[in-house]
Amino acid sequence: MHQTLAVGNYRSLLDLRLPLGPLNVITGPNGSGKSNLYKALRLLAETAREGVVNALAREGGLQSTIWAGPEKISPQMELGEVPVQGSVRREAVRMRLGFAGDDFGYAITLGLPTPSQTAFGLDPEIKREVIWAGPFYRPASSLVERSESLIKAREGRGWNVLSNDLRSFDGMLSQIADPRATPEVFAIRERIRAWRFYDHFRTDKDAPARQPQLGTRTNVLSQDGRDLAAALQTIREVGDVQALDSAISDAFPGCRLSISVGAEGLFSIEFYQHGLLRPLSGDELSDGTLRYLLLVAALLTPRPPSLMVLNEPETSLHPDLLPALSRLIIKASENSQVWVVTHAKLLISALSKNKSCNAIQLEKEIGRTQIAGQHTLDRPAWHWPD
Repeated sequence: MHQTLAVGNYRSLLDLRLPLGPLNVITGPNGSGKSNLYKALRLLAETAREGVVNALAREGGLQSTIWAGPEKISPQMELGEVPVQGSVRREAVRMRLGFAGDDFGYAITLGLPTPSQTAFGLDPEIKREVIWAGPFYRPASSLVERSESLIKAREGRGWNVLSNDLRSFDGMLSQIADPRATPEVFAIRERIRAWRFYDHFRTDKDAPARQPQLGTRTNVLSQDGRDLAAALQTIREVGDVQALDSAISDAFPGCRLSISVGAEGLFSIEFYQHGLLRPLSGDELSDGTLRYLLLVAALLTPRPPSLMVLNEPETSLHPDLLPALSRLIIKASENSQVWVVTHAKLLISALSKNKSCNAIQLEKEIGRTQIAGQHTLDRPAWHWPD
């Protein structure tokens, strides 16, 4: 399980360190930084897919996403004794992302490129990457290090150079991951690649989830939900069918779900409601019902990931469905570490009653996103590699 997430100099996340549990509920008022935290986690996930530089570019580049406040916030600024103002920057512009568990940790540092003749002078560069053993970084626990273009791995009491010509826009997780030569890099890469993000499923009248789709075994629901019917049928055949039926009856008493297989292998949803003489098809379902079915397919996956992130899952759902959704999320957290970013007070209340829930309320002070009630001694141990 991931124990800590750390973000430095990304948008409003100047220096945020989150302690993590099996079930993490992220909440806070509008503008407190929930979306920035979600984006930071998505950006971290791109390190395993060769896309972190491109993902940052799509957000406007490093200059648009780096912390926009002063380099240092003095105690006098915090107390309001002096105005918030900048000074001459003494350190290089650096954005940092990292996480750690009981076994391994990983951190990446991005910065502006050295001035050159390239036309891509605003593209960020990967300056540093480190994998270490244990819950936080120490020089003695470092296993694999990347500094600019050089990558070296721990070998006994010394180091073995793995590469000295890595390009500034290539991450080491995608370039040197080998289960035999660099098992730590391979383990971190595969762990990150298994993370799943579900954000605003389509439920409009033209949503793919409403239409019959060619069905193949689907252990993992796609992000847009286009393979919903196949994913639900896969759960029924190789997953927890009892949990599936319970999730439907819990939210819609007296209802049941079936998947029909038509000509040419097209899978369709059939939703049976008490009092109706025929089942409702996917294109007849309400937005809320369809969204709930999508969440059921995501959370009851037969192949649980190490981390699953739900961003505002309450969208389009009637408040009466939130208790059933909370029970579904709690069940999923038994097999995966789950993040829920939400505004819904009813959902927050229901999830917070579970003993494994780690409720994190964000707030913003002097432009910085902080965890409400977190003091210096409450912060998880964390050290950024130099």
